[in-house]
Amino acid sequence: MISSLLQQHFGFTQLRPGQEAVMAQILAGRSAAAIFPTGSGKSLCYQLPALALPHLTLVISPLIALMQDQLTFLKSKGIAAAALDSSLSPAQSREVMAQIGSGQLKILMISVERLKNERFRRFIATVPISLMVVDEAHCISEWGHNFRPDYLKLPEHRRALKIPQVLLLTATATRAVMQDMQRKFDIDDDGLVVTGFYRPNLDLNVLPMAPGARDAWLTEEMARAPSDPTIVYVTLQHTAEACADRLAKAGIRARAYHAGLGADLRQTIQHDFMSGRLDCIVATIAFGMGIDKADIRRVIHYDLPKSIENYSQEIGRAGRDGQLSRCTVLANRTQLPVLENFVYGDTPDKAAIAQLLAQLPPAGEAWEFVLLRLSNETNIRQLPLKTLLVYLELNGILSPAYSYFAEYRFKFIADRDAILARFDQGRRHFLEALFASAPQARSWCTMDFEALWQGYQGERGRAVTALDYLQQQGLIELESKQMTEVYQVKRTPASLDALVDELHGLFVQKEQSELARLQALLAFFTSSACLSQTLARHFADEQAPARCGHCSVCRGQVAHLPPEPMAPLPNEAGIRAWCDPLSSQLPSPDPRILARFLCGISTPLTTRLKAGKLAGFGRLGDIPFARVLTLVAQAYGHHGPH
Repeated sequence: MISSLLQQHFGFTQLRPGQEAVMAQILAGRSAAAIFPTGSGKSLCYQLPALALPHLTLVISPLIALMQDQLTFLKSKGIAAAALDSSLSPAQSREVMAQIGSGQLKILMISVERLKNERFRRFIATVPISLMVVDEAHCISEWGHNFRPDYLKLPEHRRALKIPQVLLLTATATRAVMQDMQRKFDIDDDGLVVTGFYRPNLDLNVLPMAPGARDAWLTEEMARAPSDPTIVYVTLQHTAEACADRLAKAGIRARAYHAGLGADLRQTIQHDFMSGRLDCIVATIAFGMGIDKADIRRVIHYDLPKSIENYSQEIGRAGRDGQLSRCTVLANRTQLPVLENFVYGDTPDKAAIAQLLAQLPPAGEAWEFVLLRLSNETNIRQLPLKTLLVYLELNGILSPAYSYFAEYRFKFIADRDAILARFDQGRRHFLEALFASAPQARSWCTMDFEALWQGYQGERGRAVTALDYLQQQGLIELESKQMTEVYQVKRTPASLDALVDELHGLFVQKEQSELARLQALLAFFTSSACLSQTLARHFADEQAPARCGHCSVCRGQVAHLPPEPMAPLPNEAGIRAWCDPLSSQLPSPDPRILARFLCGISTPLTTRLKAGKLAGFGRLGDIPFARVLTLVAQAYGHHGPH
């Protein structure tokens, strides 16, 4: 069955290693996890079984670009697939929902955030689903390199939607992460399929290089083979712009790519690179997920990657055609503080956690909030705030009830009376009440659910269902915004102080594991063991040769990175001169807040106080955070770092 579907729909005659084992698990009705290196055909592991399964295959993917690439491929093979994402117009979304409802689609791709949407969850619960596919599944593990709190809820969504099977896909899972994934989704050892990580065509180089020497080296290297498709990875957006400009002036067809560019422009740049109109992309890690360009000849890390996992994923984009490709890291220790500062910015202060817990209503009550507002009030960045909420769920204190859009507004496409005339008397009365509870300003009517309940005992849920139906029929255009999260408080913590300590401890542990990840990265780059083999073993592949013969270590060039000379540090008066303008706006001079400010780490509080415009912001960005914290604590009379 597998081979006939493969030939008929995809035009392939044989599968790659591991693919058949995964597909056999799925077609036998079991769950599976495919741990394959980047570019070795993970997507086919669900695309082919989806054709044989009776109902919808639901694919959870972290990035729109990833979905678009896969959709284009599926449509070219005549397979009924669609994605629901923020780039669709209301009319396009309506059309996709109608196709799902009528059973026309075999594959639907969504982002994990879509499952927080009250309207979508209500709709998808009515659709029979055969298989849930989780792409980039390492995001579910707190010990993975790219943890996303919303992924932690996927096992719960699977149960609620009664989905019989799951397929997890990832290219970067260490042994600990694999076990975590198996446990959360009940996948037995037979269902875990790991293919080798060793790539014989990747030439791995670590070049020790002073920061100031990188630009000349990069220009020279690009000029050596200007038309070789190349990705240059950098940490910061402004570095991407500066590097791309320099290369373009040297006659290289290069462009910058980062999250600060508009979606359309990013799409155009990506398309130009794929089609060969551009030879070089200088990118932050926003680029490359799902980039399926087979002939990338060079991947250059201008800055250090964030972790061994990120490095593996980024070099995995090179040489997918099996031809020789060179992967080079321009290594020095200067960039370490910048990477460490990203980590320190995500650890909430104890006071912030206490402030959050103080907002919880008593047990048995509902707690409603808008995430952005709560982030600003508590001075906890949105990602750690989501993680904190998940920790409170796992602690049995909170349970997510639902999220809803605080605001629904609509405008009539069809005539109001003509809409009412389409329905029987009971429904018409309800719609009249609904329209009467939605005052119109210019063309948009804003829904007032309270008025609907007070005046007509009309229920919110029924109103939302009716609005959805009218939108699907093309009678109104519906918009919803300001996502409000609603949680049920299950129990009141026995001791708030103990809970604050416990939660803060979890974040400090996470902070330590992220910092250890950076140290492991440095240890890997400066190791005297074969780079290819060390990398393979990091991902539980014991099959790689002990010496690959195509890395800088095997060529006898072990990288030595001398410690950075310490920059002269300001004295206490200098620290206070920079910090006082911010400190004067705080209830008390908190050393951690001030140290983040000096290191250029933004938080909701400093953003609200426009601290980025003050002279001291980012002044010590290249000094290790722990040292800056000690300096600030001394300057403000605190003893030892907090």
